Amino acid sequence: MKKLFAYMVALLFLFGVLPVSGPAEEAKLKIVTTIFPIYDWVRETAAGCENADITMLLDSGVDLHSFQPTAADIMKIATCDVFIYVGGESDEWAEDALAEAVNPGMIVINLIDVLGENAKAEETVEGMEDGEEDEEGGKEETEIDEHVWLSLRNAGIFVSAFAGALGEADPVRTGNYAANAEAYKAKLADLDAKYRETVETAAYRTLLFGDRFPFRYLTDDYGLSYYAAFAGCSAETEASFETVLFLAKKADELRLPAVMTIEGTKHRIAETVVSSTAEKNQKILTLDSMQGITAGDVQKGVSYLQIMEENLAVLKEALN
Repeated sequence: MKKLFAYMVALLFLFGVLPVSGPAEEAKLKIVTTIFPIYDWVRETAAGCENADITMLLDSGVDLHSFQPTAADIMKIATCDVFIYVGGESDEWAEDALAEAVNPGMIVINLIDVLGENAKAEETVEGMEDGEEDEEGGKEETEIDEHVWLSLRNAGIFVSAFAGALGEADPVRTGNYAANAEAYKAKLADLDAKYRETVETAAYRTLLFGDRFPFRYLTDDYGLSYYAAFAGCSAETEASFETVLFLAKKADELRLPAVMTIEGTKHRIAETVVSSTAEKNQKILTLDSMQGITAGDVQKGVSYLQIMEENLAVLKEALN
């Protein structure tokens, strides 16, 4: 992979696509982000700063688990001033891209590194499919849960880090970035309080997903329990009879009013779970994990806070 990246960058130089000089000579502050939540947080942090040129690489609806960069993506990373990415197993390609960077002053932010000891390992809970096997036929090693953006509290930590990085790259506007970050963090804290109140007054404290489960950071923030068919980074699409039956029995045992899914058009596992319960009347509700946001969605004005507010409304229904 590293040889491939080096070859692609060499070709870009050969055909004059990449500039010989670094981006320090450019008027714009070039900021490259991977996923939508990072892009939106940076956009809020840099609000009003017209010199900020912000790019979202994953803008076609492909989530980070299956994303592969193009030569154009590599060029953007190689020449940017600030590069921000999640840093989990799905982002291993980013390390190779960074090795080919031509800007020695580039500032790089890895969200999982920012969290440090607060980053959580992906877990397998009771009833969940055990996961995929590695090439030797054994179970794959536990990885860090990459879905760090689905915590409003994490978001506040990241926005502070972004303000510091942008101020370092663009000292003239340090005060602007800091003020924007504080204003946005106040909005995050307000929504966090609403989530906390919703959970504290809820009739139920458990979520049941007939799907992947990327919401561990969110449920841990508010003391919620969960059951799910798959872990958040699982590539599996078929649940075993045992898993479906376990989830159906749990829904009956806890008298849960809803079976949850993540965004997407196919909710067959959740539908099968509901049809396997005694009452067969649970609602199927969807929480948005923001893994399929496109450039078109951004143009329509979709925002991180908007999606998290919509998720709160769904959570209220699921827990009452």
